[in-house]
Amino acid sequence: MEMRSWLLETESSPFGSSTRPPILLPGGIAAGSIIGIVSPGLGQTLKPIGDIFLNLLFTIVVPLVFVSIACAVGSMANMNRLGKILGGTVAVFLGTGAFAAACVLIWVNLFSPSAGTNIQLAAAEVGEAQTAAEMIVGSLTVSDFPDLWSKSHMLPLIIFAIITGFCVASCGGENSPVGKLLTNLNDIIMKFVGVIMTIAPLGLGAYFANLVGEFGPQLLSDYGRSMVVYYPLCLLYVVIFFPLYALFAGGRAGLSRMLKHIFTPAVTAFATQSSAATLPVNKEACDAIGVPKDVSDLVLPMGCTMHMDGSVLSSIVKIAFLFGIFDMPFSGAGTYAMSIAVAILSAFVLSGAPGGGLVGEMLIVSMFGFPAEAFPLIATLGFLFDPTATCLNAAGDTIASMMVTRLVEGRDWISKTRSAGERA
Repeated sequence: MEMRSWLLETESSPFGSSTRPPILLPGGIAAGSIIGIVSPGLGQTLKPIGDIFLNLLFTIVVPLVFVSIACAVGSMANMNRLGKILGGTVAVFLGTGAFAAACVLIWVNLFSPSAGTNIQLAAAEVGEAQTAAEMIVGSLTVSDFPDLWSKSHMLPLIIFAIITGFCVASCGGENSPVGKLLTNLNDIIMKFVGVIMTIAPLGLGAYFANLVGEFGPQLLSDYGRSMVVYYPLCLLYVVIFFPLYALFAGGRAGLSRMLKHIFTPAVTAFATQSSAATLPVNKEACDAIGVPKDVSDLVLPMGCTMHMDGSVLSSIVKIAFLFGIFDMPFSGAGTYAMSIAVAILSAFVLSGAPGGGLVGEMLIVSMFGFPAEAFPLIATLGFLFDPTATCLNAAGDTIASMMVTRLVEGRDWISKTRSAGERA
């Protein structure tokens, strides 16, 4: 009985327990960072603990994405609502991506990320570039059914789950045997997520101890100028646009709820460097904010692959960096349009996996015709930018869910959820 009560408690808060002090998660990360600085060797010995936590998150991501989407679509009797959710999702993703692209283009023209750097070029091989058709096919589909069940193929999995949901809806919906099974599996998976999050302070603390202990010195290299340009840009984007998005989504109440619940997804994304690993935490945050379940079940998994504002920011900074390093003018409508297209495409192929940016960086090098020596330059930048880029990507998914809710439910959706809670 006590175990059952504890499990129920884990669902009520992103921190795993409604009574668990919110300071535990940042406290664990801060403690891990201090250990990494003071004793790098000890920090690296804690790596297995962090890896266990990350592996638990990664192993639940694929079933979570498939079951939540198939359940949401399969139980949706009103197909018009599904169309509104999907249409609103695409509109929000494109709109925020356009704002991010405009911001970074202005910023890198004011502050060059390559000014004052003195980097020695090292030879490196760039893999064979794919054609546009191959990229589209590889992004949307896989050639074998088992390949679907991998976090490296998130978009094909999402498409497969949506089609599965449509088929369930046409064969009895949530009242069919499969519909009931999906609903029950979804509840079980969310319980599992709650259990995992109880060890988040320890797991993320150990992960940060190893990260700081192993890679801390690299932050003082010649790439510092790019970091000085990129990190303040991200901060400005968060401080200016996140509140504006939240105000659009739900007015002052929306802003208040966003500020209250956005911290845990942001920190988890920063620490794990994976939008996919942050998905369970994002779902809990959306539930706490009051986003309808059918909205978050669709928007969040799609956001893991398709909503990449932070990656758009970092990709264009990388492109501007290479233009400066190779003494090429970063100017002109054609260059800007190509930069935006490549940034969105390179972000699109990341599929929510940590380290997946290497594919996007190869794409940048090949699409702009940079020499092979350019690849290790932006690969290093990718490592330095990835935590913050992923933080913006994943935290932005929560806010995107709020914005889609506004488009689907109307301006007063927060008061509706409040009234529903009171009646319950």
